[in-house]
Amino acid sequence: MIEQFENYKYIIVPIITFILIQLFKVLYKRFDEGVWDFSRFFGAGGMPSSHSALVTCITTMIGKNLGVNSELFAVCLAFSIIVMYDAAGVRRAVGKQAHILNDILRNQNLTNAEKLQEMTGHTPFQVLVGAIIGLIAGIIF
Repeated sequence: MIEQFENYKYIIVPIITFILIQLFKVLYKRFDEGVWDFSRFFGAGGMPSSHSALVTCITTMIGKNLGVNSELFAVCLAFSIIVMYDAAGVRRAVGKQAHILNDILRNQNLTNAEKLQEMTGHTPFQVLVGAIIGLIAGIIF
């Protein structure tokens, strides 16, 4: 069992980190707003960024175990930067635009219009917290 974990740790640890953060979002909404919203498990956005945690976790594990001078670490680092930039930049802007469009649809009384997903991105702080969680998980394993 431990040998199998060792063979797949670069997949298992980041995915478990991602899943735990998504579960945290469901539990947080339950205790903060008093409702069970399991869509938070599958949704993007919110505190902390599970995407940032996942990519930072695997990048940290690669750097720790294969070295920060390895080609694979360089690829992981570049990928992580792109994912985190996208989460706090492009996806956040899309969420803001969706909010404005939903307001317009609401004000025009267009009840048959599909509501756009507003929580798609992250604030830079949410990305940072996700990255710190991923760093810690990567260091531990």
